[in-house]
Amino acid sequence: MGLILGLESSCDETAAALITSDRQILAHQLARQDDRHRPYGGVVPEIAARAHVEMLGPLVSQALEEAKVSLSDVDAIAATAGPGLIGGVMVGLVTGKALALASGKPLVAVNHLEGHALSPRLADPDLRFPYLLLLVSGGHCQLLLVEGVGAYRRLATTIDDAAGEAFDKTAKLLGLGFPGGPAVERAAETGDPRAVPLPRPLVGSGEPHFSFAGLKSAVARVTDQFAREDIAASFQQAVVDCLIDRTRIALGKAPDATALVVAGGVAANKAVRGALETLAAEHGKRFVAPPLWLCTDNAAMIGWAGAERFAAGLTDSLDVAARARWPLDPHAEKVRGAGVKG
Repeated sequence: MGLILGLESSCDETAAALITSDRQILAHQLARQDDRHRPYGGVVPEIAARAHVEMLGPLVSQALEEAKVSLSDVDAIAATAGPGLIGGVMVGLVTGKALALASGKPLVAVNHLEGHALSPRLADPDLRFPYLLLLVSGGHCQLLLVEGVGAYRRLATTIDDAAGEAFDKTAKLLGLGFPGGPAVERAAETGDPRAVPLPRPLVGSGEPHFSFAGLKSAVARVTDQFAREDIAASFQQAVVDCLIDRTRIALGKAPDATALVVAGGVAANKAVRGALETLAAEHGKRFVAPPLWLCTDNAAMIGWAGAERFAAGLTDSLDVAARARWPLDPHAEKVRGAGVKG
C-alpha cells in the first residue's frame, strides 16, 4: 500500500493531505483565504502567494500528525506544478521539492487539472476508463475524454471566460460577496430562473466549445432592472443550459465512455449536478460526481493523482518547472478566442 503526501497551492486554498493507494484519506488539512481576499472582491495573487508561504509548512506538520505518520513513512511527495497563479504554484512545488530532497522520496509534479480529472476515481472505485469529463471551475471549462492516467483528449474548451469565472463576476456585479459561486447559488434559491431574458451563447449552433463572456456582459446590463435573486437564478439557469447543450454534443462523440463525470469547483453547484445527472440518464450513462468538498481545490485530489501517477511509474526530477498554463491535452487543436484556457 503506497502512501502519498499531496500539496495544493494553485489559487487561494492551501492544503496538505495523506492518501493511500487504496483510497484511504488519512489526513486532510486545508486553510482558506476568503477573509484576506473578500475586501477586493476576488483573489489577489500576491496576497495568495504570501499566505501559502505562511500556511503550507504548518499544514504539512498537522497532516502528518493527524495521520500518525512521519515523513519517512511516505512513499512519494505529490505537489501541484500548475496551472494556476504562478506565485502560489511555486510555493507548493518548491515545498514539495524540499520535502522530497530532505526525505529522499520521489517527487510527482501534478497537473492541477489532472487532480480534478482523477478525483472522481478517488470517490468511486468502480469508475473505469474511458469516461467523459466536464471539468468546470473558476479558471477552466472543458470537456475531456479521460482515457487513462496522463491520457486526455480534449473535445471542447472555453473561448473566453470559464463558467466559474462568470459566476464570480456575476456575484461581484450583484454585490453578493465572495466567494462568488456559492453566493450566486444561494441567491438563486429564492429567484425565478425565467424572470430575466439572458442569452445562451452558442446554444443550438452545433459549436462544441463554450463562451460565457456575452452572458456576463448581459448580466451587467440588467443589474438595475430586476431583483438580484431573479438575476442570479436566471444567470445560473443560462449557465446550466450552455453546459448541457455542449455536453450533449460531446456525448455523441464519445459513445464508448463508461460514464459522464463532472469535476471542478462549479461541480459543487446543485443545479449543474442535477441537470447533468438527468442528461446522463437520457443517454444511458452512469453519472459520477465527487463529494462536494472534493470538487473545490484540495490536496486529497492532488495526492490521489500523485498516487495514480506513482503507481504508473511516473515521477519527476527536482528541476521540474512550475507552470502558469499546462493543458491536459497538449495536442488539442487550437480554437479561436483570445481568452482560450487549455
